[in-house]
Amino acid sequence: MSDNPVFQRIQSEIDGNDVVLFMKGTPVFPQCGFSSTVVQVLSILGVKFKGIDVLSDGDIREGVKSFSNWPTIPQLYVKGEFVGGCDIVREMYQSGELHDFFAQKGIAVSAPQAE
Repeated sequence: MSDNPVFQRIQSEIDGNDVVLFMKGTPVFPQCGFSSTVVQVLSILGVKFKGIDVLSDGDIREGVKSFSNWPTIPQLYVKGEFVGGCDIVREMYQSGELHDFFAQKGIAVSAPQAE
């Protein structure tokens, strides 16, 4: 894996940022509903994150799927750990698990836990 330059770029982003969202579009202008949903959840929680637009880089778009062994985008990473895609993030948010997860990872959350 380490000799794959695309995987190295992906790993560098994950290592360099506490919360990374590989998404279609940007946090300000998501280009698909699933990416938009994850951006909304993170924004509601007040979590700072880096969005990586996979539409602007085909190598990253395909590479991140192999890197995580997860077939869809968006993909959320927190402190180097792959969390999941839109459905998982949404379910974790609705159950309150995502709020707790961020707290356990030492990520600042400015919103109260969902009820």
